[in-house]
Amino acid sequence: MSEFSGATLLITGGTGSFGNTVLKHFLTTDIGEIRIFSRDEKKQDDMRHELQAKYPDHAKKVKFYIGNVRDIQSVHDAMPGVDYIFHAAALKQVPSCEFFPMEAVHTNVEGTNNVLHAAIEAGVKRVVCLSTDKAAYPINAMGTSKAMMEHVVRANARVAAERGNTVICCTRYGNVMCSRGSVIPLFIDQIKAGNPITITNPDMTRFLMNLDEAVDLVKFAFENARPGDLFIQKADASTIGDLAKGVQKLFGDTGTKIIGTRHGEKLYETLMTREERLRSEDMGQYFRVSADNRDLNYDKYFIDGQVTTQAEESYTSHNTNLLDVDGVVKKILTTDYVKEQLEAME
Repeated sequence: MSEFSGATLLITGGTGSFGNTVLKHFLTTDIGEIRIFSRDEKKQDDMRHELQAKYPDHAKKVKFYIGNVRDIQSVHDAMPGVDYIFHAAALKQVPSCEFFPMEAVHTNVEGTNNVLHAAIEAGVKRVVCLSTDKAAYPINAMGTSKAMMEHVVRANARVAAERGNTVICCTRYGNVMCSRGSVIPLFIDQIKAGNPITITNPDMTRFLMNLDEAVDLVKFAFENARPGDLFIQKADASTIGDLAKGVQKLFGDTGTKIIGTRHGEKLYETLMTREERLRSEDMGQYFRVSADNRDLNYDKYFIDGQVTTQAEESYTSHNTNLLDVDGVVKKILTTDYVKEQLEAME
């Protein structure tokens, strides 16, 4: 019997790739109810029909709520009776956030604040918020909005801890392979059309996770969180060039075209900064970065001697385990999307 037995779980942004994978993990368990909260009625209707077709004995557990995290009232309307929340609603596309930064602020920052305030008021037991490697040393609007989101998470976690009713934490992970808008489906579509695949910079490195690993990270955070904790998975990475070669090894070589770096892109991603690494705890497959729980009375804190404020290096897609082409092939074959696309070609 799990902590989710008979419980009600709310997933914001629940029709996305993460929400669909959470359903796969939880739907046939003894969980009581899963609430899907999102703003796209078409995606909700598609999900409803798919669940009814594939899981007729369990589909009734899923309830759908049309709403927007920007609209505090719609968030409150979905909250009564909720035990746990996975907050995945966000604007995630780097170029679109770069051109419309205030839209990223409204959803990623203000929307998160709405969800957490409503959760605290409703007495929700635990909230896990999903962040991104782009929040560490951000250089683009999406990453900056997610970095601010993490600050909002920590501030609300402190308030909730003082009231003693809601534990709020955060997870941060890198690129999720084959999620909506990610590069692997684009490569596959380009190969199927007989076109060269487009590469921004072959020397760029990116972390590689599959959706199941993303859900496992959120579950680990749920089970181990203290107020304000940030959880990070140790993840493999590869160069974009080797990722492209890995996809071509499976689907065919149609050539490559270098198109240059997109708006707001980094050469490599950082999952944990030097400052965070200094106060991190190695938990095996994951790092826990504890919140700084000091108050504003700085005059109370005196430390003799030299003060260390950062570790020697960050944890990045350049210094983690870098996969070669064969390693990339093995990694991307862990995704359902790639396996389905290969089967369709047979």
